[in-house]
Amino acid sequence: MYNFSYFKTKDKQAVLDLIETHPLAFLTGSFTSGVQVATQIPVLLEERNGELFLQGHLMRNTDHHKAFTENPNALLVFTGPNAYVSASWYINQQIGSTWNYMSVHVNGKINFMSDDELIQLMRKLTLKFESGNTQSQTIYDNLPDTYLSKMLPAIIGFEIKMEKLENVFKLSQNRDEKSYINIMNQLNARGGSSALVAQEMKLRFKELFPEGVAWDGTKFD
Repeated sequence: MYNFSYFKTKDKQAVLDLIETHPLAFLTGSFTSGVQVATQIPVLLEERNGELFLQGHLMRNTDHHKAFTENPNALLVFTGPNAYVSASWYINQQIGSTWNYMSVHVNGKINFMSDDELIQLMRKLTLKFESGNTQSQTIYDNLPDTYLSKMLPAIIGFEIKMEKLENVFKLSQNRDEKSYINIMNQLNARGGSSALVAQEMKLRFKELFPEGVAWDGTKFD
């Protein structure tokens, strides 16, 4: 992980919010032989007794299921908005361009669930991503038994207790105030993911430049 203190947030809630907002994790592990595996999994964040857990499910009899059965050590990577940042937007342009991004890494060991625990997970998972709509035909409790009896045996639930939580919120914190403002404006004008990065930068402006006088917010929509 990119390990510079000024690119890390001390706001734990901001880190957890990124996980909640971008729950599709890149889950990696390896067989004991060292052969690596990876898959992308939507996960639920849960807190119990002051400890944090991530829950999801895998397809059975896949390379990642077999690897985690053999070696439970796992890394989950959550990625937020990202954008190219041109050095032409800096006051000093004689340096390299870069990329702004937000990322959270979670290390822990996978524990596989019982069949009953998997059902409880699927109830929570489907209801959450259907925005709590109990009338939705696709939440677990509204799916037909013929479908569930076919699909449930093909998957296995898992839970990972967070043993290590790291983050990189690389948002031009190492730039001067005028460059920072120009980067925000350029990214915002570009739209899409770039505009989302600009919004994240805007949230941090006053903290980075508490005495700043070059910008009062009128240039940034």
